[in-house]
Amino acid sequence: MNANKSKIDIRSLSLETLQQHFTAMGEKAFRAKQVYEWLWKKSCFSFEDMSNISKELRKKLTDHFVINHIVVNNSQFSADKTIKNSFKLHDTHLIEGVLIPTTERMTACVSSQVGCSLTCKFCATGYMDRKRNLNPDEIYDQVVLLSQQAQQNYGIPLTNIVYMGMGEPLLNYANVLKSIERITAEDGLNMAARRITVSTAGIAKMIKKLGDDNVKFNLALSLHAANDTKRNEIMPINEQNSLKALAEALKYYYNKTKNAVTYEYIVFHNFNDELQDAMELAKFCKHLPCKVNIIEYNPISFADFVNAGEDKIESFAAYLRKQGIITNVRRSRGKDIDAACGQLAVKDKAAAAV
Repeated sequence: MNANKSKIDIRSLSLETLQQHFTAMGEKAFRAKQVYEWLWKKSCFSFEDMSNISKELRKKLTDHFVINHIVVNNSQFSADKTIKNSFKLHDTHLIEGVLIPTTERMTACVSSQVGCSLTCKFCATGYMDRKRNLNPDEIYDQVVLLSQQAQQNYGIPLTNIVYMGMGEPLLNYANVLKSIERITAEDGLNMAARRITVSTAGIAKMIKKLGDDNVKFNLALSLHAANDTKRNEIMPINEQNSLKALAEALKYYYNKTKNAVTYEYIVFHNFNDELQDAMELAKFCKHLPCKVNIIEYNPISFADFVNAGEDKIESFAAYLRKQGIITNVRRSRGKDIDAACGQLAVKDKAAAAV
C-alpha cells in the first residue's frame, strides 16, 4: 500500500498529460492513447491485461502509475432481482451502488460521495458523516461493475444511470461532471447523456452552474414538500436554498438547457399527503416544464416517518394529473435488502475498518 502512495493515479491524468509523461519516459505519444483506451473504453483495471502494450512498457507503467479501481465488497440480491453492492475504495472506505432491473430498463444507481453532509431527516445516508468526495474514476467504476452484473446475472445491458446513491452530487460538482464526460465520451463508455439523471437535494447556485455548463443529462430535484416550513423540517438544506431560490435557479437552468426537470416527491403519512400539499406542489410545477415522480417511502431505523396510504397516494397523483402535470408513481425496489431509495447506509463497519 505504501509503495503505491508515491505512484501517480493514472486515471487522474488527461490524455494530453499522459502523453507528456510517456514522452518523458522515452515512449511514443501514441502509446499513451492506447493505454488511455484500455483505461476508459475497455475499463481495464490492470496494466498486465493491456495485451497490445509491450512487456517493457507494462513494467514502466507498474513502476510509475497505479489504477485505484474499486472492488465489489459484498452483494445482496433482492426478491425483485435488485442487487445492492457495497464497493470498497482504494483507501478502504465503503460506498453503495444498486442495480435496478425493471421490465423497461436496467438502471445503475451510483454514489457520488462517501457518506453525506446534508442530514435529510428521512434518508439513511443523511445520518452518516461525509468522509470525502468520490473521484471521477470511482464513480465510473461503479457504472462498469454494475453493467457487468447486469450482463452476468440478467444478460441485459445497462440502459440508464441515476446519481441517486450516497452523497449530494452537486457538492462534488467537478468530479461528477468529469465522470459523466468519461461515461458518455466516444473513447469512454459511449452512453447517451439522456440516459443519465443527476438528482440533487437542491443547491441553487450549482443548479445555475449546470445551466451555464449547458449539460445534456437529466436533472431531478428531491422536493418532498412545496412549502418552506415543511421542507425546512425534513431537509435542512432548504434553509439556505428556499423554494423561491430553487424556482429561480431551475428557471435559469431551463432557459439555458431547455431540459425539463423531474421533481421527486415522497408522500409521508400525516405530513405532506393532503390536498393542500398537492396544490402547493402543482403551483411549484408551473414554473417550468416538468414531471413528478411520486416515490414510495422506505422506512429506516433512524426516523419515524411512515409512507402514506395507497388511497392518499393515488388521490395525490390524480390531483396533479388533473392539473396537467405528468405524474408517475414509483414503487420501491430492493426494500427487503435496504437497497431502496433513502436506505443506503453502509452497515458493514468492520469492513470499513479493514
